[in-house]
Amino acid sequence: MCRIAGIIDQNKDPAQLEKDVQAMCDSMKHGGPDDEGFFADPKIGLQFGHRRLALIDLSSAGHQPMPYSHGRLIITFNGEIYNYLELKAELITLGLIFSTQSDTEVILAAYQTWGTASFSRLVGMFAFAIYDQLKQVTHLVRDQMGVKPLYFSIADARLIFASEVKAFKKTSYKFVENADWKIYFLAFGHIPHPFTTIENVHSLSPGHFLTWDHEQQTFQISSFEKFGLQKRIFNDVEASTKIEQELTKAVNHQLIADAPVGVFLSGGIDSSILTLIANQKVGINLNSLSINFAEKQFSEAQFQQTVADQTSGTHHSYQVNKDDLEVHFNEILSAMDQPTNDGINSWFVNRYAKADGLKAVLSGIGADELFGGYPSFKRMKLIQKLKRFPKFLLKSATFLPSERLKRVAYLSYQNPIGEYLFLRGFFVPKTIAKILQTDKHQVDKLLEAFPIGKSLGPLHGEERASWMETHLFMQNQLLKDTDFMSMSHGVEVRVPFLDQHFLNCTSSIANTQRFQAKPKGILIEAFKNILPEIIWKRTKMGFTFPLQQWFQRGTLITNENHYSGHSLQLIRKFKAGKLHWSKAFALFQIANSKS
Repeated sequence: MCRIAGIIDQNKDPAQLEKDVQAMCDSMKHGGPDDEGFFADPKIGLQFGHRRLALIDLSSAGHQPMPYSHGRLIITFNGEIYNYLELKAELITLGLIFSTQSDTEVILAAYQTWGTASFSRLVGMFAFAIYDQLKQVTHLVRDQMGVKPLYFSIADARLIFASEVKAFKKTSYKFVENADWKIYFLAFGHIPHPFTTIENVHSLSPGHFLTWDHEQQTFQISSFEKFGLQKRIFNDVEASTKIEQELTKAVNHQLIADAPVGVFLSGGIDSSILTLIANQKVGINLNSLSINFAEKQFSEAQFQQTVADQTSGTHHSYQVNKDDLEVHFNEILSAMDQPTNDGINSWFVNRYAKADGLKAVLSGIGADELFGGYPSFKRMKLIQKLKRFPKFLLKSATFLPSERLKRVAYLSYQNPIGEYLFLRGFFVPKTIAKILQTDKHQVDKLLEAFPIGKSLGPLHGEERASWMETHLFMQNQLLKDTDFMSMSHGVEVRVPFLDQHFLNCTSSIANTQRFQAKPKGILIEAFKNILPEIIWKRTKMGFTFPLQQWFQRGTLITNENHYSGHSLQLIRKFKAGKLHWSKAFALFQIANSKS
């Protein structure tokens, strides 16, 4: 787990390129505190940079950028390849020789052997750049679920890339603000792929690679995703058995490291399953950690302790209070690579993981999205019914008194993004227009033109909800928040539910088995033999902080001098207890943005 950056520009002085990439890497030092490295090829105006967080092969042999095949290939890599030992064994039988114990070298050997076809064979979370000197191309590659970030900018025959958006502003190139980011942020609660706060800086699509031709100074973006997996499992017993087998394999894979790895135990179904699987693998070497609060209605200590009592390792529980938030608030804001209405909980989790001496932590992200853990899965039939109404009638919902009901107007969009915004929309267009003092029709026009993946088209019901929760909410909010908040502490978060083999298994299960009447029913059934009844019978709570009370009782975001116009009216509503803290927090970020 690291941070990467690079520039390819034949029209720039090589010394300036070196300074720019050094500055980019310096700005991301928190995500790679163990080492730094650089590579330059002045003939083609190429400069790679790397900040390292060492987890596999902690020796200097894992230093990056890493050369291979007598310098024919150079890589700067962020992430982990969990099947690297299997790939390495296969490559050795083909005659390849390895000089390190790192997964980085395996990527290089796989690319030399199979070319770009090697990308789909990698199981893990990754974002990397490979410079192929013989072919005179550079490939930027991002994992299939978009766990690891990778941003790029192409203009004037140059390519710039980095793990964080902030890094682009550290260069000598001129970047300007994306005029639309505030609309996206207020509509989604985050800035959705492929957009960022900077114009012409985009995120590379998950499961894709960008190929830069050094001679022609042109680029092409290609997919290595695998679509259309057929449903092969049609009964509950087979489904639960496969889920148990594949998730266990994924957890065991993701425990591989030469540095301490732990599990975040919230007390919910997903983290409890991961903790108990990990306990079977590592026993007394297992480290688990939890967060709790003095506010009893938010505390999950009872459930956390129940699971911890079934493990053989070390469990630490930390209590977070309002004073902790106030002391660390500016650090939390600074850790954000992009504005988000959440992420505070992730910052604290990783702070305590760091305090425990952990370099990596397993997280249960993905289970709700894959097995129907959110209310959206039950609302797809309602969406179908509402979309039968005439468009003008749906649009008229904007005049309804309730903010929640106003979201019905999103269903008038021709674009299926309207369905997602109906389910998870943050502010409605009329409110966004008032906050930003712009035209509501412009807001609607921008949102309705939002680019959305073609793979959503043929999906229906719960499978359609799963796609939206995975590709729009999880990838754009949960994974991004988790990445920059964890890396601000130099901690890696691993997500076994997003293991490629496990995802293939999940996709092969018929919808009737996968999405049951009880949310995540098939997942519970798969692990009932180890999961305490008190865990799977409990009411879903979600890992949330008492931020409504903390922000209301404090002055961090309630100082009225920060606001004007409609934002000021909304902040007053928040202070009166009539607005959710996340919306007030978003208004604070808008008001304090450096635009």
